[in-house]
Amino acid sequence: MDPKKLAEALLAQAKEQGVDLVGPGGLLNQLTKTVLETALEAEMTEHVGYEKHDPAGRGTPNSRNGSRSKKVLTEIGPVEIDVPRDTNSSFEPQIVKKRQRRLSGVDEIVLSLTAKGLTTGEISAHFDEIYGASVSKDTVSKITDKVVGEMSDWCNRPLERVYPVIFIDAIHVKIRDGQVANRPIYVVIGVTVNGERDILGLWAGDGGEGAKFWLAVLTEIKNRGVADVCIAVCDGLKGLPEAINTVWELAIVQTCVIHLIRNTFRYASRQYWDEMSKDLKPVYTAPTEAAAKERFGEFAAKWGPRYPAIVRLWDNAWSEFVPFLDYDVEIRRVICSTNAIESLNARYRRAIKARGHFPTEQAALKCLYLVTRSLDPTGRGRARWAMRWKPALNAFAITFEGRITPTGN
Repeated sequence: MDPKKLAEALLAQAKEQGVDLVGPGGLLNQLTKTVLETALEAEMTEHVGYEKHDPAGRGTPNSRNGSRSKKVLTEIGPVEIDVPRDTNSSFEPQIVKKRQRRLSGVDEIVLSLTAKGLTTGEISAHFDEIYGASVSKDTVSKITDKVVGEMSDWCNRPLERVYPVIFIDAIHVKIRDGQVANRPIYVVIGVTVNGERDILGLWAGDGGEGAKFWLAVLTEIKNRGVADVCIAVCDGLKGLPEAINTVWELAIVQTCVIHLIRNTFRYASRQYWDEMSKDLKPVYTAPTEAAAKERFGEFAAKWGPRYPAIVRLWDNAWSEFVPFLDYDVEIRRVICSTNAIESLNARYRRAIKARGHFPTEQAALKCLYLVTRSLDPTGRGRARWAMRWKPALNAFAITFEGRITPTGN
């Protein structure tokens, strides 16, 4: 029978009998009960070797032995089912295992809600309010703890041999370790030779990062298979440029232009932002370094007397900014195309804001990993890069000749 027609017939029958669609005793509850019990009976038939009520089962070494009631939590709420038993207690059901009190879909709901930043108490209250089911905070915590091993595997998975570009960014979270303090969590995002965004990992800093910290992080990435990085885009973090060139000698360290512009605005009154943005554009769109230097001289002459700190900011970042000017326009577009990164950070910040603070560093990493996991159902933390990639790939292949080898189609 066509599934749509079957659903319409069941709905009509429910209305005729005055049965609710959802809730305890509702149509969906009854259907879930029927499906689970039918599957369990099929498993029992396979286990004992004969159909229910079949005379062929008489005198066999093992036979059916009635059933026992059991309540399981499903995606539509608690469902009371009858689980068949056998005489020698050797039946091991798979659809609803022994001592299993909830279906796997419930765990995915808990993980999804955690990724959105809900606390264990809020998730527990959500199940009580929406499903009329009791799920303790301890149970919610145990469910989310299951991803710790998965997170460890993800953080140690093999990576691509080469990334044309990697972005290194930080998001700050509040962690209660004796006292609540702001801690940076660093995320490294790579662009593969196929134009995919690949989140390489998450690392918790302690506020005292330097060359030693970054050398350990980048060496870990290299040990996971990354033999070469063409361009590393970062925000002038202490010790990072030196560590990048220690690990990947040929990598170009590029100051993130977007971050540089944002930091510029921090020193200026909001009323000047639009005008200042127009005056800066000729600097970072200049065809050569000499032209950029000339345009920046004009910018400094206009804004320097009012905001000398902005001129100093650009002067200090100039050596890491100028490599950007040597690239083809398509490569510039990749470096400045931060939409994917900003989208990821927005997800992270939403989850963090909803939580307020975390009891431990692992709790913070677990939450951010679940956000990462939710971006990609395969669990690889990978998604298509939202941009034209083929022109950029050609530009990278020419600029970094011999280092970029495209794969696939």
